[in-house]
Amino acid sequence: MANLFEPLPLKSSATLKNRFVLAPLTNLQSGADGVLSDDEYKWLTKRAEGGFGLTMTCAASILPAGLGFPGQLGAHDDKHIAGLTRLAAGLKAHGTHAVVQLQHSGMRAMANVIGHAPLCPSDNEEFKARAMTLDEVYEARDAFIAAARRAEQAGFDGVELHGAHGYLICQFLSGGINKRTDQYGGSAENRARLLHEIIDGVRAATKPGFSLGVRLSPERFDMDIAEIRDLAQLLLREEKIDYLDMSLWDVFKEPLDERFKGQTLLQVFANLERKNVRLGAAGKIMTGEQCARCMDEGLDFVVIGRGAILHHDFPNRVAADPSFKPIATPVTADYLRSEALGEVFVNYMRTWKGFVAEDAA
Repeated sequence: MANLFEPLPLKSSATLKNRFVLAPLTNLQSGADGVLSDDEYKWLTKRAEGGFGLTMTCAASILPAGLGFPGQLGAHDDKHIAGLTRLAAGLKAHGTHAVVQLQHSGMRAMANVIGHAPLCPSDNEEFKARAMTLDEVYEARDAFIAAARRAEQAGFDGVELHGAHGYLICQFLSGGINKRTDQYGGSAENRARLLHEIIDGVRAATKPGFSLGVRLSPERFDMDIAEIRDLAQLLLREEKIDYLDMSLWDVFKEPLDERFKGQTLLQVFANLERKNVRLGAAGKIMTGEQCARCMDEGLDFVVIGRGAILHHDFPNRVAADPSFKPIATPVTADYLRSEALGEVFVNYMRTWKGFVAEDAA
């Protein structure tokens, strides 16, 4: 199996310097208008400096109607290009492969911010969301493609499509959420149509050499793990993308679905046939030994979230000590500030149970 510090060539012709990928982490640090802030710039460039082979932004919005978080980085308007250009240059100065993750929140959008009911493949009572018209589906598809073009114009090396965590693409994939009766609903093939059209559109709209990844999650949000496994296999075989990023919540746990008991979530996907599309996963990969185990079990790269919040130089620390373990939580707010988290991000991390120590009275 490949070593964590071997270069990873991608189908698009780029090569990652190692197998460490920064997870696309919500951090709430940019402006209300989606324009890049100094805090978000510092947070991300510090991770590139710390040795990540691929550094990915948080979920960046592709339409105002899809805004899901306060302070969400924007890629839906030309006014965002200047900040994205600054960020791309800052990341690439450290030799990382710079990627924007593109996202639409769908039914999980902030109704009070977008000014109308959230949009969803079908009417959804829980989120008070309404079904998208066909024109709105086309608009979302085209907005993903336009956002990819902006990322390329800004100098990024590639984009990732966020098809996980119950956001819009994931909502289309879900047989429980998507009750449409047109070409975007019904069969698993129809429910995946939007994703495939976005992939084809991004490939057609960007230059050769621009990398394209997809993030999927197989559980929660009414997902069927068998359907997601089949979709993952199709994406690996079709070779239209460079890499598949599986968000598994915990790579070493058993699936909830009884049909897949006796194996880990990692094994369900790492055992898929693959050609030149690279496969990685995220989900409680916290130590150097766990990174190595993931590679031994068949991944091409590991996606690091919490460990990267705690240590901007997580890859470099593993290089120096293969048995590296991150600092124990809870950590102080000052510690997180020293790791280049801005005040808004520090306060967001206080909402993660047991992550930030309570301030002394």
